[in-house]
Amino acid sequence: MYCIPIDIPQSLCEIDDELKAIYHSKDTVCIWVFDSREDRNNFVDETAGMLKAERESYYEKHYHLKVI
Repeated sequence: MYCIPIDIPQSLCEIDDELKAIYHSKDTVCIWVFDSREDRNNFVDETAGMLKAERESYYEKHYHLKVI
């Protein structure tokens, strides 16, 4: 297990974990937030193998953006 200390906004912490998907690369951690567990699971399945920019574009096209 790897733990990277970071200050995460409380508003993000309060969102149910089943509504979040996490992506990371060597210099970025992205937390995608969804309205339902089904949306989250579909996103994970549909974006498997995509690069970060592709995932961002897919998210913006298929899911509304949530501002934290």
